[in-house]
Amino acid sequence: MSGKNGSFDLQAYLTKGVEQVVADVVRATLANPRESAYIAKFAMASRAASKKRRALEDAGEHVPSYLIASITSQCNLHCAGCYSRCNHATVDAAPVRQLTDEEWLRIFREAEELGVSFILLAGGEPMLRRGVIEAAGNMPNILFPIFTNGTFLDDRFLALFDRCRNLVPIMSIEGEREATDARRGSGVYDRLIANMDEFRRRGIIFGASVTVTTRNLREVSSEAFLKQLSDRGCKAVIFVEFVPVTEDSRELAPGDAERESLQGEIDRLRREHPEMVYVSFPGDEKSSGGCVAAGRGFFHINSHGGAEPCPFSPYSDINVRDTSLREAMNSRLFRDLREGGYLLEDHVGGCILNEKREQVEQILRSAGAAGSRIGEPVSERRTRA
Repeated sequence: MSGKNGSFDLQAYLTKGVEQVVADVVRATLANPRESAYIAKFAMASRAASKKRRALEDAGEHVPSYLIASITSQCNLHCAGCYSRCNHATVDAAPVRQLTDEEWLRIFREAEELGVSFILLAGGEPMLRRGVIEAAGNMPNILFPIFTNGTFLDDRFLALFDRCRNLVPIMSIEGEREATDARRGSGVYDRLIANMDEFRRRGIIFGASVTVTTRNLREVSSEAFLKQLSDRGCKAVIFVEFVPVTEDSRELAPGDAERESLQGEIDRLRREHPEMVYVSFPGDEKSSGGCVAAGRGFFHINSHGGAEPCPFSPYSDINVRDTSLREAMNSRLFRDLREGGYLLEDHVGGCILNEKREQVEQILRSAGAAGSRIGEPVSERRTRA
């Protein structure tokens, strides 16, 4: 997709992607009047947000369509190979100095003013922050997918999701019972299935997030597995490539052959099964001109306010506690990553910046970024960012 000078127009590409996602969701929710009514209203808000982003782009300022917000670093599960625990970004105890409910609400409002259409709520386990999720529910012009392990669903959350249709629970599942419980813990699969059945009974839209590895790729892209999700009312499946953060887990990361196979399956599923939305992350980086982290298509705010290129790249030189969201998305680190070609290089696994973390740290050193705390554990950098 070309811009004025024949260069790739990322804003147009992202806007088209948002429009496609919204159209897919509208189609997938036609049998659910309440859900489709909300999505129709959201489609109008999304078009208005796209116009805001386009106006800023024409004025020389790029605003991404998506924001990832890790609203807590606490989690009750110990999933095998979890990148966040390996980076010491997720812990068992209640975190200290995390952003308050009010601070997150301010961030959400600033995002809306800039034209951000989607804010992905993550963690840790985001449903431990009920107040933040309730605040998000009062912002119908933004769609909030909530990436949850599904173990904290209760009647209050069910009532909230029923009332606020912009909150969409996305439950993590690794395939069938054996694969899911092997990674997430005994009994988790049965809990997820029970949640799905309850969502379906109440007419609440939900989705599934699948971490794709070399071991489960065939199973999670199979007709049998996806039909089971569809039959239970699932309307979106998000395939997330496994990111190896330790050498002994590198063999689990999909290579080029596995990526091509998965993308081929997703293309087929989109054609043959429009009753669900299929999203791949990082997905088609080549068609988007490279990785879309560091503010190209999205960026990440950790639970303590540090603005990071991506959840898989936990480095920050600016904190939204001390500045605006607008300034954070144009931080020195983000600009250097976008303008230095780091996001366009070939790589193995789901995150180029995780693979090139030594180069990212070098950028911070050369910039003398006080907030980066290079040389300290990531957990300390997060706490003191």
